[in-house]
Amino acid sequence: MVGFAERLGMKRKSAVGTGFSLPVIALIAAAAIFLVIGSLASNIFAQQTVAGLAQGAIFGSLALALVLIYRATEVINFAQGEMAMFTTYIAWALMDHGATWAWWAFVVSGIFGFGSFLAYLGYGYLDTWHGAATLLILPCFVIGLAKSRGHLRTPRGIGSLFLPGAAVNWLSLFGIGRALLLAVAGGMIVGGLTVMTFGMTRVFVPQDLTFMRLARSDLQSISARLIPLIAHDRAGFGGAICTTGATVLICVWCARPSRNLWQILCLAGVIGFATAIGVHPMVGYNDLVHLAPAILGAIMFIVGLILCWKPMRSR
Repeated sequence: MVGFAERLGMKRKSAVGTGFSLPVIALIAAAAIFLVIGSLASNIFAQQTVAGLAQGAIFGSLALALVLIYRATEVINFAQGEMAMFTTYIAWALMDHGATWAWWAFVVSGIFGFGSFLAYLGYGYLDTWHGAATLLILPCFVIGLAKSRGHLRTPRGIGSLFLPGAAVNWLSLFGIGRALLLAVAGGMIVGGLTVMTFGMTRVFVPQDLTFMRLARSDLQSISARLIPLIAHDRAGFGGAICTTGATVLICVWCARPSRNLWQILCLAGVIGFATAIGVHPMVGYNDLVHLAPAILGAIMFIVGLILCWKPMRSR
């Protein structure tokens, strides 16, 4: 154990507190209250504030994700870009076309995304800065949903999620390709929920401990806070996969097949699967059992895109 700690360069010079930062939480809460009151008093205030915060939050979140991933792994990973592209596409469908399914896509993805933050209850570690960021973004998200609902075409019910964007012969090449894309999205939802559940309970799969050449007790002996910290990261990762899967599922099912949709799926798929699979050999984690679901999903996704290319290009 001593040798392992020395290889990691873990020198316990001082303890770093990870408790609540009350001034930060109070400041964020005050800002959120001010935003809500101002939005109720003036439409212009709400529009300008939400627009500014939305743009800042998007750029800030993407930049923060890049920094955190690089600092943790020393590998540049653009996986969060796929969610940014899908969000942009859904916003475009909502604002330019008043697509009801797009509004509900935000609702569903928001429930999965913000709801996954509550996974910390399972492992007992609350990231204060993560919580503060969530508290800041959530009011913007809710206000954005409320303001954009007026752009929807009627009917505005959740039933729009069950209406396909186009009639498809499922035995045709396009139908098979579309089914493969839907299957991959469904697999991402199930896989994400599985990863999040593991993060809240067992944290590690056997392949993880084999790769590290450590037992759970070895990690516990380094620091009592290490496993909850890893659990926090894993549960958040599972929530992100689940949220992305739900977003892809709704887009493929509800959106009108088009060249734009195919391009978004292609770019997001390349970024997502290339980084999810490619980072493993870069860090030496090459267990095929661990990688098999991602590799199978990538193959199905590529085949689905190829089969859908011609029909979606012509629409």
